[in-house]
Amino acid sequence: MERAEEQIAHLTRVVEDLSDIVTRQTTEVAALTRRVALLLQREAERELDAGGSVPLADQRPPHW
Repeated sequence: MERAEEQIAHLTRVVEDLSDIVTRQTTEVAALTRRVALLLQREAERELDAGGSVPLADQRPPHW
């Protein structure tokens, strides 16, 4: 019985640790997603300022 209680305690700790990791990664992914969106917007503005009519990110590939 004592062995089962030890395993449950260990598994509970592992689940809590994994939950913390997932929470941290969710925050990191959200921040990275915002950064990528900002970079895409900046690049589209740069292309437009350079004389392009439509930012390349908004154009269909030639095979479509």
